[in-house]
Amino acid sequence: MLETGPHVARAEEPEIGQALVRYLEDEKVRICTNAAISRVERRDGEYFVHTETDRKQEICRAERLLVATGRRPDTDGFGLELAGVRVGAKGEIIVNEHLQTTNSDIYAAGDCIGDPMYVYVAAYAGGLAAEKALTEAGKVYDLRALPHVTFTDPQIASVGLTEEKATQQGLRVQTAVLPLHHVPRALASRNTKGLIKLVAEEVTGRLLGAHVLAAEAGEVIQEATLTIRFGLTVQDVADTFHPYLTMVEGLKLAALTFKKDVSKLSCCAV
Repeated sequence: MLETGPHVARAEEPEIGQALVRYLEDEKVRICTNAAISRVERRDGEYFVHTETDRKQEICRAERLLVATGRRPDTDGFGLELAGVRVGAKGEIIVNEHLQTTNSDIYAAGDCIGDPMYVYVAAYAGGLAAEKALTEAGKVYDLRALPHVTFTDPQIASVGLTEEKATQQGLRVQTAVLPLHHVPRALASRNTKGLIKLVAEEVTGRLLGAHVLAAEAGEVIQEATLTIRFGLTVQDVADTFHPYLTMVEGLKLAALTFKKDVSKLSCCAV
């Protein structure tokens, strides 16, 4: 795997990316970061990728080649400039918090306004833009509690702020990291690859971010999404019933980690 940046999953918490690299390497996947790719050629039924990593040139051979370059909004040719609709450097339509463009009579929603390009965000934004345009409702485009899932193995799922971003916003935070070998469901499934990291505001205990690396991370993240959306605390999570032998119980255990050593708890996590 050739990564042009310094880290794998660099938008995630560093603990998540580091653990994922370890699991991939255990499966004999070689990870090359800071890889500069000069050219690609195909001959004799194989791909040859010419790279330079840490000033060392190398040719990587493979039967298949997957190129992940991201996406850009395709907004050319619509005459947006003539309509007074401004676009950004990547072709994204510029909107305000009500999804209103620089032409007050035109609204935009979905991938054409740029990141995050998720189908569930487009559906939410489309409904919001239509409601605002037709009824002058006062709702705003709010992505503060937006979860996302990366379908690696194990999966990555996150919602809210990372520790770094929370600190950059001037928040005083505390964090808890729980390896999955403390989660009964992971032990029962014989798959303890992963971890859960929670970021909370130090004074109030309000949950600011949740970051999960687990086989079922995409299913687990929804409880954390609701917790952040409604301003609940890690103590609220710890005090909530979680069925035993479910992966989401890991969130409760991670919340307890702020004050307790979960390795010394009973199976019922009290």
